Amino acid sequence: MTDVRERVEERLRGALGEPDARAAVTFLGTDRIEVLRFPEPGTAPGPGGDEPSGPLVRYATLGMSAAPMTDPTAAIADPERGPRAELLLTVRAGLADTDRVLRPLAVLAASPQVEGVVVAPGASLDVGEPLWPGAPFTSVLVGEPGGLVADLELPAPREPVRFLPLLPMTPTEAAWKRVHGAQALHERWLAHGTDVRDPQRTAVPLSG
Repeated sequence: MTDVRERVEERLRGALGEPDARAAVTFLGTDRIEVLRFPEPGTAPGPGGDEPSGPLVRYATLGMSAAPMTDPTAAIADPERGPRAELLLTVRAGLADTDRVLRPLAVLAASPQVEGVVVAPGASLDVGEPLWPGAPFTSVLVGEPGGLVADLELPAPREPVRFLPLLPMTPTEAAWKRVHGAQALHERWLAHGTDVRDPQRTAVPLSG
């Protein structure tokens, strides 16, 4: 719905600033999905030089929330009720050709319409190919909403639009997460100081 799309874009601009690029992708039988790019000014390293430096760039989908996600087992799809979401990916700029992630993100955003997928925190989403040229990641872990962009309330009976962060996973991390769960992987990343925004990072140690 146009009103939802417009309100979502307004919320994204309010939280992330003005986008400096956008691309649109249309899949057969689906509504148009756009991906907006939001640059963020860089920051200098801390006094110890331990913190990664450089600007961040954020990619946000627009159009996924135009319709609610429907449980594929439901006999009838409700056109108003059901969870709504958009996807957010944050990476460090200038280290890889991450702008090529636009189509994979659009594919993931279209998956509720195309495949009946309900995207929720803790889920793994796999695109079956590197997220961008040379990327060590082919899948992402869906994080919890409410960080960068607050939920967007919609008039009842519609549910709020939630902005779900995506955390790239290497194939070994994805396999480990399937066995041990999303929380365990988060704890591994935290324990090893993994910068999940680094587009060139290697897998976190998963043994021991």
